[in-house]
Amino acid sequence: MTLQTLSEHEIFTTLLALALLLAGAYVCGKLMEAVKAPKVVGEILGGMLFGGTFLYHFCPGLMESVFLAYAEEGKVLNLFYQLGLLFLMFSSGFNTCIDVDHKNLKIIGCVFTGATILPMLASIPFAGLFQDAFLGEKGNSLSFLLVFMIGVAITSIPVISKIFFDMGVMNTTFTNTVLTVSTFQDLCLWILLNVATRMATTGQIHLPDMLLVIVFTLGMFAAAKVVSDRLRHGYRGRIKTTDFYTVSFIALLLLSAILHRIGINIMYSAFLTGYIVKAVSQNDAEATGRMEAVANFSFSLFVPIYFALVGIQLNLLHNFSPTRFALFFFVAFSLEAVGTVLMLLFTNLKKQVIVNFAVTMNARGGPGIVLATVAYSYQIISVEFFTVLILTTMLSSLIAGYWLRYQQKKDESIFMELTEPTQRYKIGGEST
Repeated sequence: MTLQTLSEHEIFTTLLALALLLAGAYVCGKLMEAVKAPKVVGEILGGMLFGGTFLYHFCPGLMESVFLAYAEEGKVLNLFYQLGLLFLMFSSGFNTCIDVDHKNLKIIGCVFTGATILPMLASIPFAGLFQDAFLGEKGNSLSFLLVFMIGVAITSIPVISKIFFDMGVMNTTFTNTVLTVSTFQDLCLWILLNVATRMATTGQIHLPDMLLVIVFTLGMFAAAKVVSDRLRHGYRGRIKTTDFYTVSFIALLLLSAILHRIGINIMYSAFLTGYIVKAVSQNDAEATGRMEAVANFSFSLFVPIYFALVGIQLNLLHNFSPTRFALFFFVAFSLEAVGTVLMLLFTNLKKQVIVNFAVTMNARGGPGIVLATVAYSYQIISVEFFTVLILTTMLSSLIAGYWLRYQQKKDESIFMELTEPTQRYKIGGEST
């Protein structure tokens, strides 16, 4: 068997395109970090520099000579795009921890209901206002509705975690509640997205098939959770670093390929694989450090290129309505915020803490981008809705980051003392 290879010119332009995308993501990401904004926003902006919003609009010939230099270059770049998504979800799965603080169970339940269930249900009447402009070629009313509902309710674990870490407020009752709710929320919404992509793939709405996909995806994660809880020792014996990486990557690629073959998208497969690797290696003292190395490498190469390739597809000069974007953003932000506030009124949290939860749960970050890219790749949504979801993600993450830092500046104890003076929650969930 003889493998085809790229010509010297094709190799040159591919490497040049990747270098420019990575450089744009890096520089703009650093600029965002300098102004205390999420890095992912800058990485997307870095890609937008080379797209139809900026350089491609003014210098189309030059950009085509780099990013469309030969017929298959788009497919080569898309491989890096898929690898970025794969490793992003793989790392997210490994870092997922489903542990509920029973002392804080009521607040967790209220936040989950208010930030997930209520806004999703409340968004249903609004979907029809956008369907004509936002529906993709292979989408149908139900698959579009699922994506629309997810786009309203989704919250980002990575972006929120980074904001909390930079603020120095990790492991407080507030942050632990947000991250726990976001974990359950993402799990539920990934399953719904998997159902939507399945419908787009089959081209029909078949209720037994939909139920089978839901049961199967829930069953896989439940099985991994049971194994994680019951596995006492994981694998035995010392494993070489290279062996750990090789076996983990074999599992990632093989499981993603097999599950994709039976209708489970690679996003969910990679997330599940990361969770399984964590379960199997839970008693390996070196596993966490090794996975951090994988994450550091991925977030230095594949993930920034993935976000930059998201940005390069955005075109704010064509196929985009500022009015529809503003309306969708208002609907999404308001429904999630109002739902959260309404449910938390049943608790004894301070009013300002309730508002903080409402704003924080609106930070859509990485998961919001994954939602947009996956739904767009399956042609469930149009390029305009793809752009709207990305911009909504960027703006909501910026608002959450700046709002939380403003609240911390006003009152440093706001994330440690959540309730009225009769019952104060402190770091680690201790009360006085």
